[in-house]
Amino acid sequence: MAAHKPQSQKVQFIEISASQAGQRIDNFLLTLEKGVPKSRIYRAIRKGEVRVNKGRIKQTYKIEAGDVIRVPPLQVSEKTAPTEINESLQQQLLASIIFEDDAMLVLNKPSGLAVHAGTQIQVGVIEAFRLIKPELEFIELVHRLDRDTSGCLLIAKSRESLLNLQQQMLSDQIDKRYLTLLKGEMNSDEVYIEQPLQKNTVSSGERMVKVDPEGKSAKTLFIKRQSYGIAQLSEVKLFTGRTHQIRVHSAWSGHPVAGDDKYGDREFNKQMKTFGLKRLFLHAWRLGIHHPITKEPLSLEAPLPEKLQQVIKQLEQA
Repeated sequence: MAAHKPQSQKVQFIEISASQAGQRIDNFLLTLEKGVPKSRIYRAIRKGEVRVNKGRIKQTYKIEAGDVIRVPPLQVSEKTAPTEINESLQQQLLASIIFEDDAMLVLNKPSGLAVHAGTQIQVGVIEAFRLIKPELEFIELVHRLDRDTSGCLLIAKSRESLLNLQQQMLSDQIDKRYLTLLKGEMNSDEVYIEQPLQKNTVSSGERMVKVDPEGKSAKTLFIKRQSYGIAQLSEVKLFTGRTHQIRVHSAWSGHPVAGDDKYGDREFNKQMKTFGLKRLFLHAWRLGIHHPITKEPLSLEAPLPEKLQQVIKQLEQA
């Protein structure tokens, strides 16, 4: 039977289906128990509260079809997963699907919508689709997009598809292209930035990323598509997928993304508002992948949102 979210007040016994097999026990529990700290999950495994087929296991154990997992009460709050979403969001998401088959779903994610629920976000894209398509036994994000970034988002409908697409991501087999509007004009038609990025959290609790020699490798190519003097429309190719990569690399180069409240230029953002820009101008435009099952090459494209197209028209007329 398929796994259900354990109730916080009692022990649950969950039988693993074929579609759930192959993942590590810690990752299975983290997915199952949204909002529970990793430390609580690992402690439960270490102390033997979590058992597989009545035996103790390590966090590296890979679950198999037919395994019966004992899941203790892990919840640290009474927060529960949403049980319904409003009709307008449901219609918006269904209208945003640009590709779907038995293996995967590709969404043109709207700006302002988080991909996952969080502390202050009750429902994200993945929770919404679990409610919209309750008949699906398996549905998971392949990758993430920032809340304010729009565009192509991959969602897997089976563990096989998820692992295949994630492997394509890790081995740089996916051609990821974005469209963005940058401050000013870069000094070359193509600018390649290779600067390591480090995540850290400031005193307010906000997560920030900065260029740091101690950080992880990050590589970005900016390709000029059109210049408007005060701003430049660029195509961006990502060679790595670090958090806020385009935003931090562009800001580091002196050409931050328009509408970026975190890493951007306040005066430039004010100026862009006069051209009708009310959001981050960053759009996941195109993904070149191989289908996870048939292996055929696919080019998936999410058109630039109408509101961003209008900003471009205003710049062209200025």
